[in-house]
Amino acid sequence: MNTLRKTLLTGLAALSLGGAMIGAQAQAQAPDTHPKAQLSKEERQAKRAEFMAKREQMHAQRVARLHDELKITPAQESAWNAFVASMKPAQRMAGEHGDRAAWAGLSAPQRAAKMIEMQKQRTAFMEQRLAALNTFYSVLTPEQKKVFDEKAAQMQSRFGRHGEHGGQQNGGQQRGDTARG
Repeated sequence: MNTLRKTLLTGLAALSLGGAMIGAQAQAQAPDTHPKAQLSKEERQAKRAEFMAKREQMHAQRVARLHDELKITPAQESAWNAFVASMKPAQRMAGEHGDRAAWAGLSAPQRAAKMIEMQKQRTAFMEQRLAALNTFYSVLTPEQKKVFDEKAAQMQSRFGRHGEHGGQQNGGQQRGDTARG
């Protein structure tokens, strides 16, 4: 009985070792199939530039479509232009994410203070956007306000509060379905 057990354990150990070696060999021979791993730094930068250009083109199309749907008059054009300029994505703030070594060298209270400062900068930026929105909204007619409100609600449900696609948040509920509305 003991001999059978030893033989069985030895066989299982040999099988496990062989399977592990085959897996390691296959892993060593398999090329890295991740698309980014095969691109040089210059190729990645070129792809990013292409993506950003396409993104900017789509943004310009959405802005033009909204301009047409709102039927902006020449008298409203300056407020429209200020509003559109304020809605451009913000450039990343200096030191916000980039220098990991600098962040790693900070103490916990220093990191917390830096995060609060970045949040204050984001809040100031959002307040500037709100001021431009209020100025623009004040020159709209009631019909234009209705169209603008509908389009803004569609964008918020589509991208969510923080830009998530699909409007999913709060455990998968649609933003319009929550109590906050």
